[in-house]
Amino acid sequence: MAIKSYIGALLLLLLSFPSTINAQVFQVENYSAKGGGIPDIKQSLLGAWKKACASTTRAKVFIAGGTFALSEVVLEGPCKAHVEFEIRGRLQAPADPSRFKTDGWVVFQRIDGLTVSGGGTFDGQGKIAWGQNDCDRNTNCRTLPTNLRFNFVSNAIIHNVTTLDSKNFHVNVLGAKNLTFKNFHVNAPGDSVNTDGIHIGRSLGVNILDTDIKTGDDCVSLGDGSRQITVRGVTCGPGHGISVGSLGKYDNEEPVSGVFVTNCTITGATNGARIKTWLASKIGIATDMHFQDVQMNGVANPVLIDQGYCPFNQCQAQIPSLVKISNVSFKRIRGTSSTKVAVKIACSKRIPCEGVEIADINLVYKGPDGPATSECSNVRPLISGMQNPLACAEIVKISDVSFRNIRGTSATPLAVKLVYSRGVPCQKVELADNNLRYNGRNGASTSQSANMKPTITGKSSLPICAGS
Repeated sequence: MAIKSYIGALLLLLLSFPSTINAQVFQVENYSAKGGGIPDIKQSLLGAWKKACASTTRAKVFIAGGTFALSEVVLEGPCKAHVEFEIRGRLQAPADPSRFKTDGWVVFQRIDGLTVSGGGTFDGQGKIAWGQNDCDRNTNCRTLPTNLRFNFVSNAIIHNVTTLDSKNFHVNVLGAKNLTFKNFHVNAPGDSVNTDGIHIGRSLGVNILDTDIKTGDDCVSLGDGSRQITVRGVTCGPGHGISVGSLGKYDNEEPVSGVFVTNCTITGATNGARIKTWLASKIGIATDMHFQDVQMNGVANPVLIDQGYCPFNQCQAQIPSLVKISNVSFKRIRGTSSTKVAVKIACSKRIPCEGVEIADINLVYKGPDGPATSECSNVRPLISGMQNPLACAEIVKISDVSFRNIRGTSATPLAVKLVYSRGVPCQKVELADNNLRYNGRNGASTSQSANMKPTITGKSSLPICAGS
C-alpha cells in the first residue's frame, strides 16, 4: 500500500504542475554571462534565481545551450511560488578541489515546489579529486564536493538532466519530502572513488524512476531516516549496487523503513541488492525493505545482507552490529553471478534478523569452482518458490553412510527416503538387512531416493530406492 500511495502522490504532483508557457522566464545569459573564454555564471545565476524565487507566480530560471563555468552556489528558498530550473547546456565545476570552501557544488535548499529539467549536464570534472580521495583509509579525510545537493526540498521533480564525473557523491538528498528523479542520468567511470549515484538520508517519499546510473560506488545508497523510498526501473552498472546503508556508524541514527526496489537491472557491479550495517555499530533499526524483479548480469554478491561491514578495518571486528533488521524480502532475483556465493544473508549474532523472505531466486554461476552457493548466519528465513542456489544451505558433501539392521514398523508408507544435493551427490551409501513394515490402508511400505547410488545388500522388506 505504501508504494502505491507514494507513486500516486507523484502522479498528483505531476498533474498539478501548470504549463510552463505562462511561467515568467529569467534567462541566465541576460545577466552578464559574457566575456572571453568560458564565463563563470555564478553571479548571473544568483541574480536570475533571486528574481524567480521572489515571483508570486510560477517562474523559470533558464540556462541556454553552451558550456559555462560555475563556482559553488547555493540556490535557496523559501520561494513564493513553484520555480523551474531549466538547463540545456553544460555547467562545469572548478576542476581543482581546493577552490571549494564547502561540500556542495550546486545546492538547492529549503524550497517547496521545484522542477529541474532541460536535458543539460552538471559536469563535476572530478578526475583530479578522485586521485586525492583517501576517505576509504583516512577517517580524518577532507570531504570533497557533491555535484547536486537537495537540502530540505519538497514537492520536486528532477528529470532529463545528467550529473557527470562528480568529485564525491553525484546527488545527496537530505530532509526531503515528496521528491522524484525520473529519466535522470548519472555517469562516471567504475574506478571513480566514493561517487555514489544518488544518496538519500532523513527523507520521506523519494522516488527514483527509469534512471540509469554508471559510477564507481553505490548506484543508490540509503542512509538513516530514509522512509518510503521507491527505486523502480533503474539500470545500475558499473557501480556497487543498490544499497541500504551503511547504517550504524553514528549515534542517534533514525530508522530506515519502507524501501521498495523493483524492476531494476544491475550489470557488472560489485554488489547487487544489498543491506549493510557496521560492525561495532550504534543502535539502529532497518525494516520493511523489499527487492523484487531484479535482473543481475555478471554481478558479484547479487543478494546480500552484510552486518559485518567494516571496510579497511575501521571498526572493532569482535563486536556485533546493533542494527535490528526485520521484514525483508528478496523475490524474483534472476540472472548471473560473478561470485560463487550468490546469496549471502549474514546477520548480527547479537540481534539476529527477523522476517526475512527469500522467494523465486535463479542466479547462475559458471566459474571453475562449481555451481552457485548460498551462506546464511543468524537468520531463519521463509523460503519459497524456485531456489537456485538452494537458499541458506551450505553444500555439505555426504559420504560413507550405512543403514544396517533397521527394523520395525513405519507410521507412513514412505519408510526410506534418501534425497541428496544435485550439485554434490552423496557417495558410498550402504543399505543392508532393513525390515520396515507399514500396516496402513495405503499399501505396502515404499522407498524414495535421488542423486545417489547406494550399495544394497542382505534382505529387505521393501523395494529399496524404488523411486530413484
